[in-house]
Amino acid sequence: MRHRYITACALLLFSLTASAQSGWRDMEGNALPETSASKSKDGFSATLLVTPDQDWQEKWNTPPETVPHFSTATEVSEGGELYILTFLANPKVDEAGMVDVACDFVVSRPDGKPSVEERDMPCFNGNLSTTPTSVFLSTASLKYVAEPSDPRGTWKVDVTVKDRVRGVAIPLHTSFVVR
Repeated sequence: MRHRYITACALLLFSLTASAQSGWRDMEGNALPETSASKSKDGFSATLLVTPDQDWQEKWNTPPETVPHFSTATEVSEGGELYILTFLANPKVDEAGMVDVACDFVVSRPDGKPSVEERDMPCFNGNLSTTPTSVFLSTASLKYVAEPSDPRGTWKVDVTVKDRVRGVAIPLHTSFVVR
């Protein structure tokens, strides 16, 4: 399995902020270009990450001053595991101080047939007690295990992150190859 390791300077999630008007920014405040897996719309930002890191939860659950480092995966071999994570920033807070973000997850096999199709999964809901421009890990994540019977080839991951309070949906896309 090949991994591309991401440094704090290159990682657009964990050393970033999202401004209400301008999307993802690096630590120096420079706007980052949008990709198919990282976008902003109307002040709301979302990013999709596929990682082989089995310890992703421990990496995320660190003090705010610690920047977690994740590896990304573009390939997985039989028996390998990948974790599909979504991150967001600047969800709109309603008058009661609540946020309401849902996600649609579709993971498609190389033949285009869905392997996973989950709609309106709660991603980030409840009372927000911190600044909305912080980067948040969605509560919805998926684990993929490359089984011997899984078709080889490119698997597509499509996640739509929906800020229901703001009325904005951000479609994200990435893929990985099963060898």
